[in-house]
Amino acid sequence: MSERLPTRTAAFEARLKKRYAAERRFRLAGIAAIAFSVVVLAFLLATMTINGIGGFQRAELTVPIDFAEAGLSGDAESLSRPGGLQNLEMQGLPSVVEFFAERELGAEAADELGNGAWREVGEAIVSDPSLLSGSATFDLPASSDLAAGLNGDGSPEMRALAARLADAGQLDTGFDVGFLTRADATDPQQVGIWGALKGSILTMIVTLALAFPIGVLAALYLEEYAPKNRWTDLIEVSINNLAAVPSIIFGLLGLAVFLWIFPSMRSAPLIGGMTLALMTMPVIVISGRNAIKAVPPSIRDGALAIGASPVQVVFHHVLPLALPGILTGTIIGMARALGETAPLLMIGMRAFVASPPDGFTSPATVLPVQIFLWSDEIDRGFVERTSAAIIVLLLFLLVMNGLAIYLRNKFEKKW
Repeated sequence: MSERLPTRTAAFEARLKKRYAAERRFRLAGIAAIAFSVVVLAFLLATMTINGIGGFQRAELTVPIDFAEAGLSGDAESLSRPGGLQNLEMQGLPSVVEFFAERELGAEAADELGNGAWREVGEAIVSDPSLLSGSATFDLPASSDLAAGLNGDGSPEMRALAARLADAGQLDTGFDVGFLTRADATDPQQVGIWGALKGSILTMIVTLALAFPIGVLAALYLEEYAPKNRWTDLIEVSINNLAAVPSIIFGLLGLAVFLWIFPSMRSAPLIGGMTLALMTMPVIVISGRNAIKAVPPSIRDGALAIGASPVQVVFHHVLPLALPGILTGTIIGMARALGETAPLLMIGMRAFVASPPDGFTSPATVLPVQIFLWSDEIDRGFVERTSAAIIVLLLFLLVMNGLAIYLRNKFEKKW
């Protein structure tokens, strides 16, 4: 009877140790990759937050105004009309604000009031006409030069003036609520993000309204109804290639087709949404086909067995089960579209728009383009505004993705 050989030889033990060591190295590499990603993300968010906090603030001069002494007149009915602010301007409101600023702060400091300071006083009067019968104190925007002096930049004279006013309690930084309600401006103290944010919302609505139904229907047809031949193969290859085409090519397509058809809608959310829909649609089609393909064939067989028609099988059973996967692709496509700049620059959405768009055909810009334009400004005051706009863009993206994830989880079904 032959002697039984040991199963765990020295060579086997060496190979086993080497395999365990490789597994440990792989695990450590994975942990290191995750830790590196978290550190980079935290660094990005911290940098944007630190730089962007100042973007939500502005330098303000404290100016008390005695409207009874000024002699301005108006009632709730007249001021609530469309021309209420112009009525106050014709009565000399800009001169009134300048007079009381000079009396309170001095001529040198009064010259550093922002150009739109009187408008903020006028809007306060329009919203509360009772102010005209008494006096009130307003925190009005300072000029960008005085704001730079308050931050330690600018000329020595402006820094000295800012220090004097700050010591007297007449100049300080405060949270700029108007940054979230105003549109673009040439003065960093007067700019706002609402115009670009509203343009992004309108553009995304058009993009989703066009890309989602067309992309889902195309995915259903290619996966459930289309015959398998060379034409179908050509369409599939074309869709896969479109998903990898640089975004600026879609901008050229929008410039050549959509603006040729609608020449008067340059820089409109409608044209921007149609252009981004072309870019987003292939992503939705590809993810939609994969989600539809993942539905088990037993679902289709069971539905047909109990008498459902082929159309009922697709729309009552296959599509609801594939919808979470389709929404995942839609999230990816819409997130990419939200951050795109190049195609929108091609169709003219880099225009200076001083008022929020009224609708889908009004001139507008979007958040990424607004950030691009502000980052190219020479004035240092736009640096903080740019970081603040990036924070708004990230929050908008987070809200949009959160809503899509909620819908995906709501429609998710298990089998």
